[in-house]
Amino acid sequence: MTLTFQPQKHPNPGLLIIGAGPAGLSAAYSAVTQGKNCVVLEQSEQVGGLSRTESYKGYSFDIGGHRFFSEYTEIKALWKEIMGDKFIPTRRKSRIYFNGHFYQYPLEFFDALAKLGPVQGIKILLSFAWAKARPNPNEDTFEQWVVNRFGRFLYQTFFKAYTEKVWGMSCDTLCADWAAQRIQGLDLTGAIWNALTGRGDEKTLINRFEYPSKGAGMMWQKLHDILESKECRVRLKTKVNALIHNGHHITGIKYENPSGQGYLPVDQVISSAPLTSLASMLEPSIPKEIQESVSRLSYRAFVLVALIIQAKNLFPDQWIYIHHPGVKVARIQNFKNWGPDMVPDPAMTSLGMEYFCNEGDDLWTMPDDQMIEMAVRECSGLNFIKPGQVTDGVVIRQPRAYPVYNEAYGKSVETIQNYINGFENLQTVGRNGLHRYNNMDHSMLTGMAAAQNIAEEQTGLWAFKKAGPESEQPPWDVFMKAAGQ
Repeated sequence: MTLTFQPQKHPNPGLLIIGAGPAGLSAAYSAVTQGKNCVVLEQSEQVGGLSRTESYKGYSFDIGGHRFFSEYTEIKALWKEIMGDKFIPTRRKSRIYFNGHFYQYPLEFFDALAKLGPVQGIKILLSFAWAKARPNPNEDTFEQWVVNRFGRFLYQTFFKAYTEKVWGMSCDTLCADWAAQRIQGLDLTGAIWNALTGRGDEKTLINRFEYPSKGAGMMWQKLHDILESKECRVRLKTKVNALIHNGHHITGIKYENPSGQGYLPVDQVISSAPLTSLASMLEPSIPKEIQESVSRLSYRAFVLVALIIQAKNLFPDQWIYIHHPGVKVARIQNFKNWGPDMVPDPAMTSLGMEYFCNEGDDLWTMPDDQMIEMAVRECSGLNFIKPGQVTDGVVIRQPRAYPVYNEAYGKSVETIQNYINGFENLQTVGRNGLHRYNNMDHSMLTGMAAAQNIAEEQTGLWAFKKAGPESEQPPWDVFMKAAGQ
């Protein structure tokens, strides 16, 4: 049946939030606690976005791993307020699997030295000494950034192949911003010092975290229920087709759901949709130069193959990074080690085989039965399981999971940012809304900051700055400054 647009009169919700992931739901919660009326529109049939929990025959699978750990007191307080005693303390364990050996992650110098052997250890030290004596004056690419801090030998051993598998592009074209954001604070000198003193960078080397007993999605479902109880409607399976504007103000939106199409007038809009999607929603269309910047943005997708295995225990890690050559899997999650309630039968285990890809490529379009067959073959080939132990499997595809930090992304995002800042009542938040590889707590902070902007009649999250010393600034402002926004 073809749907035709027939404008319907609905009450103005005041604040419209696009997307019911961590950023969107946090924005809504912050807004309603300040007495604002709002509605959240979510295209999919469940809340949580990139932090949701999928289920299959009683087994729970998180989309990616999401540790509940934050430096921000407001975020920790909000988590506790929502979840109460539903958190379980969890000890972090993750390792790298390379050439038949497990290496601690983040890298521990003496652990790597012992497993690589004395010859390779000498190469590590000589390579590192050379990098420190003659550092590359440019740090524009991921390769340059890592080599300057670890030396070329460790870069080629532990960083290059895995990173290119994840991003599908050469490390000499991946922007250094991603490395600076994701592995900040680590270098070989620090790793050696940590090994000798037993200390670690608390910010980077998190060894304990909290976790909802049945997956990260518990948090977002509970928050959804709270919002509904406060008369903030969260409308699922509702797609925003257009944001109507007059050049500097969003006046309303066209939407579509299983019941048909409709129109909502709005006062304020907070969007966690990918910038590419947001750009396509704007009506009238965006200028040609902005379209060109949008066309240069890209995203990495991934396919999760969840295997149900007849084994009580397989390995102690929450996840293992697979640097082993000859397999396409990049990371293996052990969901039972995140939360025991994620596996309904204690005699069973569920693993998540993660394959990074681009939408439309061979991995993305591979039939489910072939994906499961490949996952079983690779997992058994790595000696984590025996093929006969696998009793079932399911495939989950996640489009636009990671904003790509290619050579063009910086200028493109800046151009789009300046254009969006021209709207007095439109803000973008979250990982895809800012085209930034944020953690879950960072995305929540951006949603809270956007709601605070509205309360204080500020304009634009990227431009959000408060006067006064940094110690008196709210945590989201400190975060945005640290993130370079």
